[in-house]
Amino acid sequence: MVVNWLDTLKNEGAVKPRQTLSEEAAETLREFILLGKLEPGTAVPERDLAEALGVSRTPLREALRLLENEGLVEYSATRRPHVADPSLEELSQNIAVLGTLEGLAGEIACVAATDAEISNIQRLVADLEARAKVLDPLAFFKLDMGFHAAIVEASRNEPLIETHRQYNARLWRARFLSSQQVDRRENTLKQHAQITTAIINRDAVSTGLAMRTHLQSTYTNIANIKTL
Repeated sequence: MVVNWLDTLKNEGAVKPRQTLSEEAAETLREFILLGKLEPGTAVPERDLAEALGVSRTPLREALRLLENEGLVEYSATRRPHVADPSLEELSQNIAVLGTLEGLAGEIACVAATDAEISNIQRLVADLEARAKVLDPLAFFKLDMGFHAAIVEASRNEPLIETHRQYNARLWRARFLSSQQVDRRENTLKQHAQITTAIINRDAVSTGLAMRTHLQSTYTNIANIKTL
């Protein structure tokens, strides 16, 4: 029997075009996990899910492997998939690593970024500020993550970029939940402005500190959620 969230997926989960069926399925599932339509700990019945997504079991299993690599899906000892439900300690450890990565990326970007890349970071901040009051939570979050990605990419350090991508994927849902907390959107804009000013001034010390502080607030928000 197909559970209720699978019926919701059929009605709402229009698959966005990507390169392969497995990537399309992974993107749809990623957003359902992000938005809480697939709650942490939820079992993922492969047959019903494949039917709901309109794909065969093979691309679905490939999609689940992609999400497993991102830390969004886990498997039991009997290889049954379920939505990951990381502990606060696990989240804390990953956030500590991600904060260090983003702080380092910001410091390097102050030296390595071109004027055009810095202008693009300014544009992203301005766009987010201009649209903050009208964007839905998911759209705001994606623009927020685009700002962070632009800074990391401006470091031009490929190992750093790749490592950041992996850890950021593991914390995708945690960062989304953090962004939904009371007054978080206003605080996000304020902190983005501080980070951007430091980058414009090519002040590596201030940029690194601002990036790390920004990530620390994510842990504080998640800790509040976990202890409710």
